[in-house]
Amino acid sequence: MLFNSYIFIFAFLPTVFFGFFWIGKHSHALATLWLAAASLFFYGWWDLRYLWLLLGSIVFNYGTGYLIGHWVAHPGQSVRQSKIILSGAIAANLILLGYFKYANFFVSNLNQLMNSSLHIDEIILPLGISFFTFTQIAFLVDTYQGKVKEFNFHHYILFVTYFTHLIAGPVIHHKDMMPQFAKRNACRVNWNNVAVGLSIFVLGLSKKVLIADTLANYSTPIFNAIAVGGQPMIIEGWIGALSYTLQLYFDFSAYSDMAIGLSLMFNVRLPVNFNSPYKAVSIIDFWRRWHMTLSRFLRDYLYIPLGGSHNGKAQRYLNLMITMLLGGLWHGAGWTFVIWGGLHGFYLMVNHAWRGFKEKLGWGDGGQMAKLGAGVLTFLVVVVGWVFFRVDSYSSALVMLKGMAGMNGQTIPAISNGAFSHYFAMHNRGVLSELTPMAEINLFNAIIVLIVGFIIVWFMPNIQHIFKKYQPTSSEILDQDSVLELDEYTPWIKVSLSFAFGAITTLALIFASANSPFLYYQF
Repeated sequence: MLFNSYIFIFAFLPTVFFGFFWIGKHSHALATLWLAAASLFFYGWWDLRYLWLLLGSIVFNYGTGYLIGHWVAHPGQSVRQSKIILSGAIAANLILLGYFKYANFFVSNLNQLMNSSLHIDEIILPLGISFFTFTQIAFLVDTYQGKVKEFNFHHYILFVTYFTHLIAGPVIHHKDMMPQFAKRNACRVNWNNVAVGLSIFVLGLSKKVLIADTLANYSTPIFNAIAVGGQPMIIEGWIGALSYTLQLYFDFSAYSDMAIGLSLMFNVRLPVNFNSPYKAVSIIDFWRRWHMTLSRFLRDYLYIPLGGSHNGKAQRYLNLMITMLLGGLWHGAGWTFVIWGGLHGFYLMVNHAWRGFKEKLGWGDGGQMAKLGAGVLTFLVVVVGWVFFRVDSYSSALVMLKGMAGMNGQTIPAISNGAFSHYFAMHNRGVLSELTPMAEINLFNAIIVLIVGFIIVWFMPNIQHIFKKYQPTSSEILDQDSVLELDEYTPWIKVSLSFAFGAITTLALIFASANSPFLYYQF
């Protein structure tokens, strides 16, 4: 069930919302149980068969966590046993994730390497398995570290399955979430939270169906043409790469905003997961802004346990590369994802080395022009990385990058009625044999959409900044001031904003009928 589907917006959400607060008038425990049951229904809507996999994972990790927590609370000779149990439980979670996500990938590569013919049936990737696996690994480690204090089973089910984060994050922590559900007024309607949460949800929905899905109309045909042998020239290459760069931005930020808005309606604040990453002035800064909860997870549960930066520069760079390679592989079972992770590992190594070099020479930040140059450079290397993230193979990525560099031709395409009228050249056995149309992409419209997208990305505050005054998340955004101060606006501005919001809401609901999935659903 998608956040941008009519069944979710007009059936599931109202039923769960009113049911939760009606039951909450009579019993806090039953209200949280209702929300947990609704979340399981939400997951089972995709494929009922995998609901049992989710429940099995929950029972296993809860039981293991309970055992570890009991031993941690009564230290003695049980410390060693609890560490063994923790290691075994983490291994079991990773084996489960590895089977469903990487078994086909492993067998395919083994067959190529060994020239063998091993075969397993195609394994369907369960929805959200990466997120609920990482969430529960974090729970186990936090329990071992003594950070988890409560072991109510149906609260734990709600913690893992809470529908606002289950499918595509954020990765949450038990110690941060459960105190919010435990508050006495958690099951009482807070109309301020409802109003702000619904506003954030609608704006996120608008970003998804009005901007991200529109950008897909320009990125998808170009990448699809490359997959079947097309060779883009410089204009098509940059149109495709920039369209996908913005599509992924608006798609993922839309989901993050919708999750935060939905959760706030239920009086629960999720952590910020997305903070204008294309405004970053370094790759280090980028990873503090993009998929922030995953970045913190990789830092806290992989990079730091590997030794972090405490064992010399060489070991630090090795730890960075290992972390990013595994982070890339987490995103998908394919070598292009590994290359993407390796690129970012290399970027981070260069970034840290450059910072160390500047500190040694006593150089400052260099002023606004240097900051602008750093921001442009950061954005360009991120775009190169997204090419590998999007394509189906290494060879397709090289074709795309060659096109962006003008190596496939630099002629400005002829335009007929605003659409590209020439064709991608296809090569068969090294000989030009046929032509494949790129698709009817209106060049003028593509440029306008890209300009609008970049204005929003680079020059406007994100939704969390806009609503900063109302504290919609569990983490604070400190680098910008709120711009939404309705009390200070004149009546006609308030009326204009109301009409604009109404128009956006109407358009978003109309275009939601397309029912397109979020990009991060596949991870």
